[in-house]
Amino acid sequence: MRRSRPSRTDRGGPSGDTAAPSWWRALGPGGRRAFAGAFGGYALDSYDFFMLPLSLVAIAAYFGLSSGQAGLLTTVTLVVSAIGGVLAGILADRAGRVKALVVTVTTYAFFTVLCGFAPSYEVLLVLRAFQGLGFGGEWAVGAILVAEYASARHRGRTLGAVQSAWAVGWALAVSVYTLVFGFLDDDTAWRVMFWTGALPAFLVLYIRRHVEDAPRAARTRAESAERGSLRGILRSGLLRTTLFAVLLSTGVQGGYYTLATWVPTYLKTERGLTVVSTGGYLALLISGAFIGYLTGGYLTDRLGRKRNIALFAVLSSLCIIAYTHIPPGRNTLLLVLGFPLGFCMSAIFSGFGSFLAELYPTAVRGTGQGFTYNTGRAVGAFFPALVGFLATGWGVGGALLFGAVGYGIAVVALLGLPETRGRELV
Repeated sequence: MRRSRPSRTDRGGPSGDTAAPSWWRALGPGGRRAFAGAFGGYALDSYDFFMLPLSLVAIAAYFGLSSGQAGLLTTVTLVVSAIGGVLAGILADRAGRVKALVVTVTTYAFFTVLCGFAPSYEVLLVLRAFQGLGFGGEWAVGAILVAEYASARHRGRTLGAVQSAWAVGWALAVSVYTLVFGFLDDDTAWRVMFWTGALPAFLVLYIRRHVEDAPRAARTRAESAERGSLRGILRSGLLRTTLFAVLLSTGVQGGYYTLATWVPTYLKTERGLTVVSTGGYLALLISGAFIGYLTGGYLTDRLGRKRNIALFAVLSSLCIIAYTHIPPGRNTLLLVLGFPLGFCMSAIFSGFGSFLAELYPTAVRGTGQGFTYNTGRAVGAFFPALVGFLATGWGVGGALLFGAVGYGIAVVALLGLPETRGRELV
């Protein structure tokens, strides 16, 4: 049975307290349930994604892959995610945010499990492509769902908290990786890792029973004749915004996925770390990421969306350069530097959910956010593949420097976008 129409508190308005409410209180009961669904979906999205980077060495050995072929597994996932993101955005605008969220979570969970049964590299490549359909749509849909409940004053830190779910899922994946690869041989362990990707099925049950679209946004979509239209985000009034938002997303995600894909391999092949040691180094990196998401969410409300992204783009580039130039034998320094690297490369994402949502009107918000974020992700996906090919001559550490180029692109893209801090969603 559907619940009665939420109160003003559910819609993200004042909670009734005379004091300024926290971002959590400001969401209201309906918004908190939406937050829980989006947070869980994004955490498990992250968990399913990291099955591949963590298992990449074992998979490459099992199928006899070159570094370029191994990198292509990540690239195809991210490229196809652009299609999934656009389709999910259109579905979110036409059928609602919650229905689209259920579809995306179910899709990425189903195909992640199937990856564990892949008999060949070619089949695994195809299954990762289909996994990308769900993976591409989940974040955009979940972020919009929560953004439409959040108040303008708290939207940055609210979406930053949703974004922190990525670090939670990453940490869970590393924990399972350490356990599974510690007890099973590599040829079996990578398959078991993918099979654990069935976890999101439990989240779907929660979303279907407890989460609803923000009422005002649902009414606005219903009254619009243009909802869910690609033409709507490419018309003259929004074309410039869409193009520069794609460029911004390309740069940030190109840098991020370069690191997310190749750092585990770099630690094991060039720094000579064991499975357990790699897990320890990644734990500090992930701890920095989690705090970075929360801090970046706070700063994007204080500094503004553009300043926050520019600040951490510069800092992320400096961290990459430092991380890949630590002399051999100085692995303690490598461990320590993992925290600021994780912090900076994650804090830059905290403003993305609010920034992209604020760039588009309600009727095409899902389409706009799904298209720009995931088209940028698809183009940025060529960064990990390029690093894989460059690693043959430069080594993984040298090739990782290419990730800094992505952050430079992001800074340039900001020149063509407006500041949206404090903007109400209409």
